[in-house]
Amino acid sequence: MLEIRELATAYGKIEALKGVSLEARDGEVTCLLGPNGAGKTTLMMTLAGILRPQRGSIRFEGEELVGRSPAEIVARGLALVPENRLVFPALTVRENLNAGAFRRRDRAGIKADVDRMMARFPRLAERDGQLAGTLSGGEQQMLAVARALMSRPRLLLMDEPSVGLAPKVVAEIFTIIRQLHAEGTTVFLVEQNAHMALKVAQHFYLMEQGRVAFSGTPGQLAEDDVVQRAYLGRRKAA
Repeated sequence: MLEIRELATAYGKIEALKGVSLEARDGEVTCLLGPNGAGKTTLMMTLAGILRPQRGSIRFEGEELVGRSPAEIVARGLALVPENRLVFPALTVRENLNAGAFRRRDRAGIKADVDRMMARFPRLAERDGQLAGTLSGGEQQMLAVARALMSRPRLLLMDEPSVGLAPKVVAEIFTIIRQLHAEGTTVFLVEQNAHMALKVAQHFYLMEQGRVAFSGTPGQLAEDDVVQRAYLGRRKAA
């Protein structure tokens, strides 16, 4: 579904992505691991059209996305749940959801989808008219996911959805990811919690210093000595 080839993105003279190649397959959860500063968020911002790459290709369902605006990319079926939620704090929960459907013109469909989001996330329904900036971190994360789903994406990009959240809320977020996958949504997930990611993802990549250092299945990930030590907190038996 998503094919990235030799992608390079820089901040001024500092190259954050140094020829990244990977793919996310239709109907799967693909997870990208890596330490802080590896380039993971830069990759997600590039996929969403917020950053422009210096070179390389991003093809979604066969269409090239490089050079397209963020709004055009959303219209083609990609939606980003950004790192640190980034909800609109001065808007209500419902207004945030409506903002997620800004490219749509089907008013009845938008209203029906808002109702579906309220049913999927009961805590958001309880806070329908509340300003998003007053929600807890977990509630803001749920709102960020629901807002992205309002565009009816075929591929959902999720950047560090568990960061800064309590373990119970992290478990809830990963339950949501499993549900979305079961419903047929393709998910490309950036995550540092490898233990939780192992429960939901079908394929893994590891990024280090702007390059892909590992590609494999959950079984291969669990057997890789570098990943064992750095991300799973244990060393393989001799």
